[in-house]
Amino acid sequence: MEALLNVLVIGSGGREHALAWALAKSARVSKVFVAPGNGGTAAAGGKIENVAIGHSKSDFSALVSFAHTQQVGLVVPGPEQPLVDGITDVFKKAGIPTFGPTSKAAHIEGSKAFSKDFMKKHNIPTAAYGNFTDYKTAREFIEQANFDVVIKASGLAAGKGVLIPKTKSEALKALKSVMVDREFGAAGDEVVIEELLLGQEISILTLSDGYTVTSFPAAQDHKRAYDNDEGPNTGGMGAYAPAPVATPELLKTIHETVLKPSIDGMRRDGFPFVGCLFTGFMLTANGPKVLEYNCRFGDPETEVVLPLLDDSCDLAEVFLAAAEGRLDAVPLRFKNGYAATVVMASEGYPGSYPKGRTITFDKAPANTQVFHAGTKRDGDNVVTSGGRVLTVTGVSDSLQGALDCAYSCVKTVHFDGGFYRSDIGFRAIKYLHEAAERKTGLSYADAGVDIDAGNRLVDLIKPIVKATRRKGTDSDIGGFGGVFDLKATGYQDPVLVSATDGVGTKLKIAHDMKIHDSVGIDLVAMQVNDIIVQGAEPLFFLDYYACGHLDVEATRDFIKGVADGCLESGCALIGGETAEMPGLYAKGDYDVAGFAVGAVERTEILPRMQDIEAGDVLVGLSSSGIHSNGFSLVRKVVAHVGLDFHSVCPWDTSKLVGQALLTPTRIYVKPLLPLVHQRLIKGMAHITGGGFTDNVPRVLPKSVQAEIDASTWELPQVFKWLKKAGDIAADEMARTFNCGIGMVLVVSQDNVSAVVEALTASGEQAYVIGRLNSASGEQQGTAIVTNTDGW
Repeated sequence: MEALLNVLVIGSGGREHALAWALAKSARVSKVFVAPGNGGTAAAGGKIENVAIGHSKSDFSALVSFAHTQQVGLVVPGPEQPLVDGITDVFKKAGIPTFGPTSKAAHIEGSKAFSKDFMKKHNIPTAAYGNFTDYKTAREFIEQANFDVVIKASGLAAGKGVLIPKTKSEALKALKSVMVDREFGAAGDEVVIEELLLGQEISILTLSDGYTVTSFPAAQDHKRAYDNDEGPNTGGMGAYAPAPVATPELLKTIHETVLKPSIDGMRRDGFPFVGCLFTGFMLTANGPKVLEYNCRFGDPETEVVLPLLDDSCDLAEVFLAAAEGRLDAVPLRFKNGYAATVVMASEGYPGSYPKGRTITFDKAPANTQVFHAGTKRDGDNVVTSGGRVLTVTGVSDSLQGALDCAYSCVKTVHFDGGFYRSDIGFRAIKYLHEAAERKTGLSYADAGVDIDAGNRLVDLIKPIVKATRRKGTDSDIGGFGGVFDLKATGYQDPVLVSATDGVGTKLKIAHDMKIHDSVGIDLVAMQVNDIIVQGAEPLFFLDYYACGHLDVEATRDFIKGVADGCLESGCALIGGETAEMPGLYAKGDYDVAGFAVGAVERTEILPRMQDIEAGDVLVGLSSSGIHSNGFSLVRKVVAHVGLDFHSVCPWDTSKLVGQALLTPTRIYVKPLLPLVHQRLIKGMAHITGGGFTDNVPRVLPKSVQAEIDASTWELPQVFKWLKKAGDIAADEMARTFNCGIGMVLVVSQDNVSAVVEALTASGEQAYVIGRLNSASGEQQGTAIVTNTDGW
């Protein structure tokens, strides 16, 4: 039999009472000490006992001393301030397992500016924002913003540092109250100003040991003080769980796009998160977005989710497993049912309120629990000592049943001036009724295809696409086909040139990194570079995007990348197709293809085979990296050396591996078109799959062989690393990758200087990399790469 466990819970609120209550259920737990506790934990009896020690930083040494004296085997800090102050670090140094994040990890709540920058770095969906320490700059941001804003004190403000103004004038006054009048003290030395998101809010409490991620049912809180969501913001007036709006599909998306990337990101950034991560979400029309992180259990969410734990689930074992890095061995289990919590508050809350009012309790109904928050013992009585006094929880098989239980229990509690909201759960009840009325038959949405999401996407991308308009088209989308007026471009005797391609397995990296715009540029580059080698000017482009589930924001980012590529190459994006195909593609996966058309005067078509001859010079244009070919081998090498795409990049330590590999393909159109018109180029080869040995011969007559001298340019670091890490032979490199040269030009000896000077002036790096030699037999129309020893 395992040794009995003494637990120390730190804090004095409803959250701590609920934690102590749940931990005391464990057969392994002998004692639950609560420091300092409240009137409820003082009166609980049994295993629960208050300890007269506070939780400010000056109390840490006394808490550690007490823990040693009482042989405490697990510490559970409740509030955020001691966590930010480093209480976990202190107990860990003392050798006592602690379920809570280190001070460094708690910074995810301690600084809202830090948390927003963390989300941005790890591509976690959140509102547009700015961080400010200068009042004047922050004021200018609000004045220029074209959206409604939320103003947040960056530091800890006891859950009250979030202001939601209704007008720009109110926003400016709110900013002044935080930064100038210092309403929240030092917490407002830095502010976060972000876009106001609209939708329903949910909160998810996630347990982690730094690796494993497991969550409680989603809860929905009520922040406003009074019914109908009126009155001032509070710490929370009630909650229920599970929130019906949090469907299994939505929760899976949240886990994959937010919760797991958050825990993984903190570990990779050097501060693994151990404890409970509270994540607040807004369910917007464009998907769930993070409102905030907290580094601890929420309140009143804790009081509503802990009663849903299955009787077989030992919370003390779960917390201890997380503290010891083995959370995957101890699962969370929940009852099939609902819980609802109603907060009973003192009159005047969230402003000033009276204290010391006696609370009386009648017999509580079955399936209810009263958790104390702002209470204390006064002799034989329990009296009020805070704004939020009690949280009353009911549990039932249905949400309405849980609400009924909670409100029936509220009626058994009495204190002067107490008030509570009478409409907790109104959103969920309305949602359930409307869902029942709508559910008269199957819809396309039931099959996994969201037409409304597709329409939202079109609205989002219209201005992005419009920006690519050029002579021949206005780039309006939404019709059945794209229209292009070739006559408007001024060509006299044009020949059309078309190209189609994809991005290949580079997309796997984009999926993993959640960076989607760069592969949009890649898609355009692959087509327009193939068109320019024919001497043609790219005119218009269409894209095809296929996915298992339409993520509107990811798709918008991809199309933004396509539009950027079109702008860079001078062609118009005139249409495309977005296909949502559940069952064919996994959720989160997508594939893309593109189709481009260009035009060239009949006399300027390349290559000019009849003019290419021995003695001509090969000019190479530098690549931006690997471009879009060879990524199956790249991914194999990365895995072979034990890295992943979130590892620090070994050839560029300022980036992650995935970020470096997603560098978009270089587009060569604009620097090359003038040289084509001047007839200074005889032929061009776009170095894609097949490298030099397969692509250069495509523009050569049989009479010559291309000799490429690898010593004429330096092999870029990414290719040096790939060659060494994968032990790849030089000839394999030359026929798989571009090796630093993305385009090869065939130029007569007389025109080399003019071509190189023009390209350099346009910002390209151009190298003389070889020549054409007379060939016979098997050498005819081939390419060889020499002097690769330096690779």
